[in-house]
Amino acid sequence: MVKCITDYLDKTAKIYPDKVAFADINVEMTFKQLREEAHCVAGALIRCEVFKQPIIVFMEKTPQCIAAFMGVAYSGNFYTPLDTSMPSERIDKIIDVLEPAVIISDKKNEMMARDIASADVKVLLYDDIVVQGYALEVIENVNARIIDTDVLYVLFTSGSTGMPKGVIVSHRSVIDHAEWASNSLGFNSSNIFANQSPFYFDHSILEIFQTIRNGATLYIVPQNMFSFPKKLMSYLAERCVDSLIWVPSALCYLANLGAVEKYFLPKLKNVMFGGEVMPVPQYKIWKKKYPDVQFVNLYGPTEATDDSTYYVIKRDLADNESIPIGIACSNTDVFLLDEYDHLICESYKEGEICIRGTSVAYGYYRNQEKTREVFVQNPLHNLYEEKIYRTGDIAMYNEFNEIIYVGRRDFQIKHMGRRIELGEIENAALTIPLIERVCCVYDSPRKQIIMYYVGDVDSESILLHLRGRIPDYMAPARVIKLKEMPLNLNGKIDRKKLKGELANEIER
Repeated sequence: MVKCITDYLDKTAKIYPDKVAFADINVEMTFKQLREEAHCVAGALIRCEVFKQPIIVFMEKTPQCIAAFMGVAYSGNFYTPLDTSMPSERIDKIIDVLEPAVIISDKKNEMMARDIASADVKVLLYDDIVVQGYALEVIENVNARIIDTDVLYVLFTSGSTGMPKGVIVSHRSVIDHAEWASNSLGFNSSNIFANQSPFYFDHSILEIFQTIRNGATLYIVPQNMFSFPKKLMSYLAERCVDSLIWVPSALCYLANLGAVEKYFLPKLKNVMFGGEVMPVPQYKIWKKKYPDVQFVNLYGPTEATDDSTYYVIKRDLADNESIPIGIACSNTDVFLLDEYDHLICESYKEGEICIRGTSVAYGYYRNQEKTREVFVQNPLHNLYEEKIYRTGDIAMYNEFNEIIYVGRRDFQIKHMGRRIELGEIENAALTIPLIERVCCVYDSPRKQIIMYYVGDVDSESILLHLRGRIPDYMAPARVIKLKEMPLNLNGKIDRKKLKGELANEIER
């Protein structure tokens, strides 16, 4: 039985001690080294006499950063990654919520770490920790006290009020997620991943823990390489990367610039995407180039340990079709509720996606009010306490009983007396081959739907295309072309910034 996430590393380090586990352009770290350095981190934290406390890992995205995560886990504490490039205001808010016991940083970022730490927070430098050694017996004694329901990490998502929300996830949830992925998606020790997402974004959970569980290898792609498609594709090919688990915007970027058609990845076996909608035209560019690759659409919120449903694409998709988010992951129940909390079973009736199972997080760190809003008693019965997570996402079943994502409940508006999902308009626009990104927002003062887009197509052609796919009352009043779409820290479209542009326009 796997009790905590460190059990994976203990086993893998014995089987593949000298195999490269994690690497970037500067460092290659084997599983044996990963475990040794994680033990050093654990030893330092145990000497600080902290247990079941929040530990911030304030380091750049490196193999050492992952060793720090595992070290925190060995010590019986839980980690929160903070990227050194995050805006200082967001860092300050997260620290205010978390009140960490310790901050682990490196010498390069030492001054910044000490600036953000309050007087009673100890700052440990990774560079010093890993040369101090550890007492294995002490770590094993602490490890014996850890159980699978203990907290592994707290990841922060954006809050609607501007205050980040810390999602609390246990060892058991991540173990459950890792077992599903390995068994259902076919990952094993031969896989070579290429990391694209920040470590503070839950999209990285799948590839990190598949690597540790299976003895695979993960290369951390330098962020600046995503600006140079030729270098990026060469980097992936030279390292024999066979699995990409990326956000759609990164895959679309390569497709739209012609890099997918021009360059070839000879070892590619898996292309998986999630976090936002993957447009069918860009998916087809990848599919045409790699007809034998397994393409998988992943869906799931941070509040349910990253992935709750998945769809292995095995049939042809029409250009005006949305890629289904598929079926529930093993040991997870995903269902739709209507506005009266009645279960939806019929096709093409919209409802809110709700999730129950081991994957569901404990709630939000030190935010009971928001936790009670969305982590609620299952409304389908009152026989015993059973918490579910209400995602706020709207979906429906198609004729194949696959779940189709429609949009956010937050993006539902009332316009001309009718309820409209802005995501439905976006999905229709994404079927235009030349559109790269699209976002619809509602201009409440003017009562207009505004569409922003990036792509080599004019607004008249967009409106003409939409006319055959959505009702007239859903048509945007204005279609605005952008050179680039504003993105937030997780690589998703920054809707707040676009709404802010509209507000500034009204004030002017």
